[in-house]
Amino acid sequence: MRSYPTGPAGRAAAALAAALVVALPLSAAAGPAAADDGRPDRDFTIEDPRITESSGLAASRAHPGVYWTHNDSDDGPYVYAVDSRTGKTLATITMRGVGEPRDVEGISIGPDGDLYVGDIGDNLDGTWDHVWIYRFPEPKTLRDATVTAVQYDVTYADGARNAEALMVHPKTGRAYIASKNEDGGGLYEGPAKLTTGSPNVFRRVGEVPWVTDGAFSPDGTRLVLRSYFSAREYAFENGRLGEDRSVAAPFQRQAESVTYTADGSALMFGSEGARSGVVRVETEGGGGGSGGGQDRGEPSGSGSAGDETGGKEGDGEGEGGAGLGAAIVVGVAVLWFALRRKRGRG
Repeated sequence: MRSYPTGPAGRAAAALAAALVVALPLSAAAGPAAADDGRPDRDFTIEDPRITESSGLAASRAHPGVYWTHNDSDDGPYVYAVDSRTGKTLATITMRGVGEPRDVEGISIGPDGDLYVGDIGDNLDGTWDHVWIYRFPEPKTLRDATVTAVQYDVTYADGARNAEALMVHPKTGRAYIASKNEDGGGLYEGPAKLTTGSPNVFRRVGEVPWVTDGAFSPDGTRLVLRSYFSAREYAFENGRLGEDRSVAAPFQRQAESVTYTADGSALMFGSEGARSGVVRVETEGGGGGSGGGQDRGEPSGSGSAGDETGGKEGDGEGEGGAGLGAAIVVGVAVLWFALRRKRGRG
């Protein structure tokens, strides 16, 4: 679920975001259309009316072109398999044995082919003394099913916090969580192997900006982290962050999710909302053109961030030329509020 910083800065950020949504041109409000050439891993719109708060994405390893997603709260123990060719839901998986999820914010697939679901949200930054990760094998056949999931208790070595990004390394199987805070978050490393029966303590190993989701590249050498208005890709080696650079992320009204395609050729950016859009952005050397300068990659496919005319009309999240202008406005506003708060503190 979208949450802004608390206090005056949070109220200002929420008001600013609302104003930006109203200010966006109608041409940028059209969501991306499902690819009309039948190819997978293109821009698509999530058509399932039950999925109104898609907060995480993971590219299937067993089913090409299929993406796993979930709502973030007040939904239940459900995970959905969505076909990127059509935007239709192919399977609804009900997790059994996990209690009542509180705020599911992330999803990832490990090297063992298991799905890891992060019930890690905490919008009040410290309300929960522990959070949970659920785990179950990715189904070999896509159909509605109930599966028994393993539940892991998770705590943080430096105290409870809010988080929306769960990433499982595709080679080592180690789980990582990126926390979310108005002053910047942390990258937290879990134990080498998650266990039941006692808390799994995650320890801070890096500093990251405000993060709403993240994902490892299929080879595990890169980690992308996104926020509401930007994304950065980091080199990742020996469990630590390395050199980073910006990614040409699309502007989405509720920018909540990101994953690499199964072959690593592109990033898929998703958002919340009814009929929300998922936008493909080519990675450098991934078969599409790469962005110039500091930005890495570029949107591609129908209804992409660079196409203000493409896409179906509807309630899906839009991308368009207004994204750059909106990002500039947001950057200026955030700086202004930060300076104002600093002066207020003396």
